[in-house]
Amino acid sequence: MNWFSKIFHKKEQEIIDPMKKFLIVGLGNIGIDYVNTRHNIGFKILDHFARKESINFQTAKLGDVAEFKIKGRTLLLLKPNTYMNLSGKAVKYWMEKENIPKENILIVTDDLNLSFGTIRIKTKGSDGGHNGLKNIQLLLNSTEYPRFRFGISDQFKKGQQVNYVLGEWTEEEKTNLKERLELASEIITSFALAGLSETMNTFNGK
Repeated sequence: MNWFSKIFHKKEQEIIDPMKKFLIVGLGNIGIDYVNTRHNIGFKILDHFARKESINFQTAKLGDVAEFKIKGRTLLLLKPNTYMNLSGKAVKYWMEKENIPKENILIVTDDLNLSFGTIRIKTKGSDGGHNGLKNIQLLLNSTEYPRFRFGISDQFKKGQQVNYVLGEWTEEEKTNLKERLELASEIITSFALAGLSETMNTFNGK
Protein backbone atom coordinates (compact mmCIF):
# COMPACT_ATOMS: atom_id res chain seq x y z
CA MET A 1 0.00 0.00 0.00
CA ASN A 2 1.62 3.32 -1.09
CA TRP A 3 1.55 6.51 0.98
CA PHE A 4 -1.44 7.95 -0.90
CA SER A 5 -3.47 4.78 -0.37
CA LYS A 6 -2.59 4.78 3.31
CA ILE A 7 -3.78 8.37 3.75
CA PHE A 8 -6.96 7.71 1.81
CA HIS A 9 -7.62 4.53 3.76
CA LYS A 10 -7.09 6.37 7.04
CA LYS A 11 -9.50 9.14 6.04
CA GLU A 12 -12.07 6.57 4.95
CA GLN A 13 -11.81 4.85 8.33
CA GLU A 14 -12.32 8.17 10.09
CA ILE A 15 -15.43 8.90 8.05
CA ILE A 16 -17.10 5.57 8.78
CA ASP A 17 -15.93 5.19 12.39
CA PRO A 18 -19.23 4.26 14.15
CA MET A 19 -18.08 5.83 17.43
CA LYS A 20 -18.04 9.22 15.74
CA LYS A 21 -21.60 8.93 14.43
CA PHE A 22 -24.62 9.84 16.51
CA LEU A 23 -28.34 9.33 15.99
CA ILE A 24 -30.47 12.05 17.58
CA VAL A 25 -34.13 11.04 17.51
CA GLY A 26 -36.92 13.47 18.28
CA LEU A 27 -40.21 11.73 19.05
CA GLY A 28 -43.51 13.08 17.82
CA ASN A 29 -46.45 12.58 15.49
CA ILE A 30 -46.55 13.70 11.88
CA GLY A 31 -49.25 15.98 10.51
CA ILE A 32 -50.30 19.59 10.91
CA ASP A 33 -52.65 18.76 13.78
CA TYR A 34 -49.73 17.75 16.00
CA VAL A 35 -47.13 20.41 15.22
CA ASN A 36 -47.56 22.54 18.35
CA THR A 37 -48.64 19.83 20.78
CA ARG A 38 -46.78 18.90 23.96
CA HIS A 39 -46.27 15.33 22.74
CA ASN A 40 -44.25 16.70 19.80
CA ILE A 41 -41.51 18.38 21.81
CA GLY A 42 -38.99 15.93 20.31
CA PHE A 43 -39.77 17.20 16.81
CA LYS A 44 -39.76 20.80 18.04
CA ILE A 45 -36.32 20.48 19.62
CA LEU A 46 -34.81 18.94 16.46
CA ASP A 47 -36.46 21.59 14.27
CA HIS A 48 -34.96 24.31 16.46
CA PHE A 49 -31.52 22.70 16.30
CA ALA A 50 -31.75 22.44 12.51
CA ARG A 51 -32.69 26.11 12.13
CA LYS A 52 -29.93 27.16 14.49
CA GLU A 53 -27.30 25.20 12.53
CA SER A 54 -28.77 26.02 9.09
CA ILE A 55 -29.39 22.43 8.06
CA ASN A 56 -32.45 21.00 6.35
CA PHE A 57 -34.49 17.85 6.81
CA GLN A 58 -35.09 15.57 3.86
CA THR A 59 -37.81 12.95 3.70
CA ALA A 60 -36.24 9.49 3.71
CA LYS A 61 -37.25 5.98 4.72
CA LEU A 62 -39.35 5.97 7.91
CA GLY A 63 -38.73 9.61 8.69
CA ASP A 64 -37.30 13.04 7.99
CA VAL A 65 -33.51 13.13 8.29
CA ALA A 66 -30.88 15.86 8.53
CA GLU A 67 -27.11 15.58 8.86
CA PHE A 68 -24.85 17.86 10.87
CA LYS A 69 -21.07 17.62 11.11
CA ILE A 70 -19.04 19.15 13.92
CA LYS A 71 -15.42 18.59 14.97
CA GLY A 72 -15.09 15.22 13.29
CA ARG A 73 -18.47 13.98 14.50
CA THR A 74 -21.53 13.32 12.37
CA LEU A 75 -24.98 13.81 13.88
CA LEU A 76 -27.93 12.23 12.10
CA LEU A 77 -31.14 13.91 13.20
CA LEU A 78 -34.25 11.78 12.79
CA LYS A 79 -37.95 12.62 13.09
CA PRO A 80 -39.80 9.30 12.59
CA ASN A 81 -42.87 9.43 10.33
CA THR A 82 -44.27 6.21 11.78
CA TYR A 83 -46.36 7.98 14.44
CA MET A 84 -45.36 7.81 18.08
CA ASN A 85 -46.45 4.24 18.81
CA LEU A 86 -44.14 2.77 16.14
CA SER A 87 -41.09 4.99 16.71
CA GLY A 88 -38.85 1.98 17.34
CA LYS A 89 -39.17 0.86 13.73
CA ALA A 90 -37.47 4.03 12.46
CA VAL A 91 -34.87 4.05 15.26
CA LYS A 92 -33.82 0.47 14.60
CA TYR A 93 -33.69 0.95 10.83
CA TRP A 94 -31.42 4.01 10.97
CA MET A 95 -29.21 2.57 13.70
CA GLU A 96 -28.56 -0.50 11.57
CA LYS A 97 -28.27 1.39 8.28
CA GLU A 98 -25.71 3.85 9.65
CA ASN A 99 -24.00 1.33 11.97
CA ILE A 100 -24.58 3.49 15.05
CA PRO A 101 -24.18 1.80 18.46
CA LYS A 102 -26.85 2.15 21.16
CA GLU A 103 -24.66 4.35 23.33
CA ASN A 104 -24.52 6.88 20.48
CA ILE A 105 -28.25 7.36 20.12
CA LEU A 106 -30.18 10.01 22.03
CA ILE A 107 -33.97 9.81 22.21
CA VAL A 108 -35.61 13.19 22.81
CA THR A 109 -39.08 12.89 24.32
CA ASP A 110 -41.74 14.50 26.47
CA ASP A 111 -42.26 13.48 30.11
CA LEU A 112 -45.44 13.97 32.13
CA ASN A 113 -43.65 13.20 35.39
CA LEU A 114 -41.43 16.29 35.16
CA SER A 115 -42.50 19.89 35.64
CA PHE A 116 -42.57 22.06 32.54
CA GLY A 117 -39.15 22.56 30.98
CA THR A 118 -37.30 20.31 33.42
CA ILE A 119 -34.42 18.41 31.83
CA ARG A 120 -33.52 14.78 32.63
CA ILE A 121 -30.79 13.04 30.68
CA LYS A 122 -30.33 9.37 31.52
CA THR A 123 -28.26 6.42 30.36
CA LYS A 124 -31.16 3.99 30.59
CA GLY A 125 -34.56 3.48 32.21
CA SER A 126 -38.09 2.19 31.82
CA ASP A 127 -40.52 3.51 29.24
CA GLY A 128 -42.46 5.29 32.01
CA GLY A 129 -45.71 4.55 30.21
CA HIS A 130 -44.57 6.48 27.13
CA ASN A 131 -45.70 4.65 23.98
CA GLY A 132 -42.79 5.85 21.86
CA LEU A 133 -40.20 4.64 24.36
CA LYS A 134 -42.17 1.43 24.83
CA ASN A 135 -41.89 0.59 21.14
CA ILE A 136 -38.20 1.51 21.00
CA GLN A 137 -37.53 -0.73 23.98
CA LEU A 138 -39.44 -3.56 22.31
CA LEU A 139 -37.61 -3.38 18.99
CA LEU A 140 -34.14 -2.76 20.44
CA ASN A 141 -34.81 -5.39 23.11
CA SER A 142 -33.15 -3.10 25.61
CA THR A 143 -33.80 -0.29 28.09
CA GLU A 144 -30.15 0.74 27.93
CA TYR A 145 -30.02 3.64 25.51
CA PRO A 146 -29.57 7.37 26.30
CA ARG A 147 -32.68 9.48 26.51
CA PHE A 148 -33.32 13.19 26.96
CA ARG A 149 -36.62 13.75 28.74
CA PHE A 150 -38.27 17.17 28.55
CA GLY A 151 -40.87 17.90 31.21
CA ILE A 152 -44.36 18.89 30.10
CA SER A 153 -45.87 18.59 33.63
CA ASP A 154 -49.06 16.78 34.58
CA GLN A 155 -51.48 19.68 34.99
CA PHE A 156 -54.57 17.91 33.72
CA LYS A 157 -57.76 16.64 35.28
CA LYS A 158 -58.41 12.96 35.80
CA GLY A 159 -59.15 11.20 32.52
CA GLN A 160 -57.77 14.06 30.44
CA GLN A 161 -54.21 12.82 29.92
CA VAL A 162 -54.57 12.15 26.18
CA ASN A 163 -56.17 15.53 25.54
CA TYR A 164 -53.42 17.19 27.56
CA VAL A 165 -50.41 15.63 25.82
CA LEU A 166 -52.03 16.12 22.42
CA GLY A 167 -53.06 19.65 23.37
CA GLU A 168 -51.16 22.79 22.40
CA TRP A 169 -48.83 24.79 24.63
CA THR A 170 -50.27 27.67 26.63
CA GLU A 171 -49.11 31.19 25.78
CA GLU A 172 -46.94 31.24 28.89
CA GLU A 173 -45.37 27.91 27.95
CA LYS A 174 -44.67 29.16 24.42
CA THR A 175 -42.80 32.13 25.84
CA ASN A 176 -40.74 30.00 28.20
CA LEU A 177 -40.01 27.42 25.50
CA LYS A 178 -37.66 29.79 23.69
CA GLU A 179 -34.96 29.56 26.34
CA ARG A 180 -35.54 25.82 26.83
CA LEU A 181 -35.12 25.13 23.12
CA GLU A 182 -31.78 26.94 23.14
CA LEU A 183 -30.70 24.80 26.08
CA ALA A 184 -31.87 21.65 24.29
CA SER A 185 -29.66 22.49 21.30
CA GLU A 186 -26.67 22.84 23.63
CA ILE A 187 -27.46 19.42 25.09
CA ILE A 188 -27.46 17.75 21.68
CA THR A 189 -24.09 19.27 20.78
CA SER A 190 -22.64 18.37 24.18
CA PHE A 191 -23.79 14.76 23.83
CA ALA A 192 -21.76 14.38 20.64
CA LEU A 193 -18.68 16.33 21.72
CA ALA A 194 -18.40 15.87 25.48
CA GLY A 195 -20.16 12.54 25.93
CA LEU A 196 -23.16 11.39 27.91
CA SER A 197 -21.70 11.53 31.43
CA GLU A 198 -20.39 15.07 31.06
CA THR A 199 -23.65 16.17 29.47
CA MET A 200 -25.65 14.71 32.35
CA ASN A 201 -23.42 16.44 34.90
CA THR A 202 -23.68 19.77 33.10
CA PHE A 203 -27.35 19.93 32.20
CA ASN A 204 -29.43 17.76 34.52
CA GLY A 205 -31.36 20.01 36.89
CA LYS A 206 -31.04 23.12 34.73
